Amino acid sequence: MKNDIARAHPDAQGQLMAHAVDACVHCGFCLPACPTYQVLGDEMDSPRGRIILMKEVLEGTLPLFEATPHLDRCLGCVGCVTACPSGVPYGELITGFRGWSEPQRSRPVIQKLTRAAVLTMLPRPWLFRAGAQVGRFAKPLAPLLPQALRAPLDLLPGTVPPAQDTPAFTPAQGARRGRVAFLSGCAQQVLTPNFNAATVRVLARNGVEVTVPPAQGCCGAAAMHTGARSLALTQARRNLDAFDVQDVDAVVSNAAGCGAGLKEYPMLLAGEGERDESRAAALAGKVRDISVYLAELGERGGLEPFMPTSRPIRVAYHDACHLAHAQGVRAEPRALIRSIPGVTLLEVPQGDLCCGSAGTYNLEQPDLAGQLGDMKAKNVIATGADYVVSGNVGCHTQLQSHLARLGSDIRVLHTVEMLDLAYRGEL
Repeated sequence: MKNDIARAHPDAQGQLMAHAVDACVHCGFCLPACPTYQVLGDEMDSPRGRIILMKEVLEGTLPLFEATPHLDRCLGCVGCVTACPSGVPYGELITGFRGWSEPQRSRPVIQKLTRAAVLTMLPRPWLFRAGAQVGRFAKPLAPLLPQALRAPLDLLPGTVPPAQDTPAFTPAQGARRGRVAFLSGCAQQVLTPNFNAATVRVLARNGVEVTVPPAQGCCGAAAMHTGARSLALTQARRNLDAFDVQDVDAVVSNAAGCGAGLKEYPMLLAGEGERDESRAAALAGKVRDISVYLAELGERGGLEPFMPTSRPIRVAYHDACHLAHAQGVRAEPRALIRSIPGVTLLEVPQGDLCCGSAGTYNLEQPDLAGQLGDMKAKNVIATGADYVVSGNVGCHTQLQSHLARLGSDIRVLHTVEMLDLAYRGEL
């Protein structure tokens, strides 16, 4: 028998939300896995509590404005999905709910402007770069500004790295072992351009031909997870047109959030017509994180990093939420790090808890994001590591910022950057 949500919202997105609500048995296994519950200790700031709130709003028994403060505090890290014994697809619920509720909300002007600026600038690296350059000069004024303006300035690096264009085609070195299309991302082209350069070098060294479809754009994850559903659909359809999945072995991403975003296309495009649904499923089925693709190639035939040193290097691995929880990728990056001679892999205490970056979360909820970032940085420092490695630009920015605030000189790298340095003997 259909529940009240399914009857009130009979479209495809409503059915997905209704299924997620029905699957929850309110057991509480999600509580220790939820970062906001760990910080705030409030039932309504836990996945179980938020499911109840969303259920009541969707059924029309609770006004939306009463639920939104608790729902806005959700990072969308989906750590609860990993912990849930009932398989509740919480990510589908919170994403669907935000897409449904956002057009009905009234936000303060500063919030509206911040969201509009983020969703306008992030997908356009040239515009984001210009904004970052201006913001860099404004950083000394940050303590004098309102928190909504201070948060993005605090996260900007002291210098904006020079742009590095990613070639449209990079041939394989030696015998060709594969051919991939590469998602070049948005923010990381500005903040961490070496991620892409290192990715292409490592793939080519391992016999992989790399194409970068010129018509590609933002994956849509930021729009999708902030409730800007129409924009997310536009961005998704652009990528469905850009990527010819029949021509490649895989569509490779080196950003956990972007890879997870591409894999969410079938959910986003559910009910949008058979053609879009079919293309979304085909693209999602080809998406691989760079660590997964390299692991699938195998640790032989080129993946033999070289590091001429007798001193063991201690490397802490930080699980990006949208890699570990959303994509279920944990073993592969650790295996790649362990394949580097002379490296000792360390685990970060409370490693499953989000670092607080979570896309645009550290801009919209800077206090909570700051507390989580501080906790994560202290746990990384406790490992005694020389390096901390992760697979997501947001985590990289958050870790770098909070480690610097604590006076730590631990170097933050992407997994593929560490491989690239090891191949070149520069660790």
